[in-house]
Amino acid sequence: MIRRRTVLAAGAAAAATVGLRPAQAADAPGVTATEIKIGNTMPYSGPVSSYSPIGKLETAFFNMVNEQGGVAGRKIDFISLDDGYSPPKTVEDVRQLIEEDHVAFLFNTLGTPTNSAIVRYVNQRRVPHLFVATGAAKWGDYKVYPWTTGFQPDYRTESQIYAKYILQQIKEPKVAVLFQNDDFGKDYLSGLRTGFGNRYSKLVTTASYEPTDATIDSQITSLQATGADVLVCVAAPKFAAQAIRKVYELKWKPLFIMTNVSVSVGAVITPAGPEKAVGLVSTNWLKDPTDHQWDNDAAMQGWRDFMAKHMPGADLTDLNYVYSYTVSNVMLHVLQQCKGNFTRANIMHQAESLHNLPLPTALPGITASTSHTDHRPVKAMRLMRWDGKTWVFFGDIIEATST
Repeated sequence: MIRRRTVLAAGAAAAATVGLRPAQAADAPGVTATEIKIGNTMPYSGPVSSYSPIGKLETAFFNMVNEQGGVAGRKIDFISLDDGYSPPKTVEDVRQLIEEDHVAFLFNTLGTPTNSAIVRYVNQRRVPHLFVATGAAKWGDYKVYPWTTGFQPDYRTESQIYAKYILQQIKEPKVAVLFQNDDFGKDYLSGLRTGFGNRYSKLVTTASYEPTDATIDSQITSLQATGADVLVCVAAPKFAAQAIRKVYELKWKPLFIMTNVSVSVGAVITPAGPEKAVGLVSTNWLKDPTDHQWDNDAAMQGWRDFMAKHMPGADLTDLNYVYSYTVSNVMLHVLQQCKGNFTRANIMHQAESLHNLPLPTALPGITASTSHTDHRPVKAMRLMRWDGKTWVFFGDIIEATST
């Protein structure tokens, strides 16, 4: 089991309760006069371990915060556990984080099926469950999950955008959909049903895969055999790269659309072969580090400086690092906005109080906003196409409207 902690100042544990009023200690689990405990689960191993750079950067980010003096005089104790993208393991890890480690809150726990396994427990315990690393639409349901917030644009909105684009490009499309057989994949199917309306059953043929499968080659072959002229791939990075390679190998030329969670050049395009992905369409809301238009961008230079100092040798083509840097900065903003009051109730309140917060490493014009009735901070994206060397954006920024 991987257990990552930020480096705390010497003697912090011994001074853990100094200066904290007993009432505040009861109201603020995981918070002392010298530290704040933050919990996280991440697939450092298993079928989607290509997402592990997210957790690695977050560890480095909070180490940097500690080097700079922490937040309100407190150092961050960031406890990130390896759940292997296994929901039962996520449940075990989160119970440990809350009941044994007594973290103040959870931050950026990754995965739709894994977060689905813990969300009711976390909300029953009234533990802030902030900026989860999944775009499932249900994280925006503040009535059912008042202690949970999403972060990125939600999957249903994204897939509705794809449905609209497909119908603009092809009058009577035959759409093949490869999807991961869990809540992640099914959320996209729900969005496509909305986008295609009553034509969905006529237009769409699907094939699923399990996250534990070795390959998806047979599913791609069977989808090609349907005569489809559109392929929508709802897959994690490992399987997305496999799909790109197999479609190329089969000499299949559909309008090929890839889910936003698998657009990293380092994690998907390079392993697949950049030349094999030419024409691939997706969406994004972040500045891609391979896009030369950001070479002189101040925010991206700040990210590159951070990477050079705190993550030397890391793959600078991996968009996961830009995502993680972005969400970590938002989390830091929320903690600073608490002004030293780190009760769970106030942490949650501040997470619900973002008002057009600038996101310098996001595309121009994209900000983060939340409220008590809006738990979807980022709501906009743009369509883009892979040209063999980088992603090229086209069209205007599209604002998400679904909940």
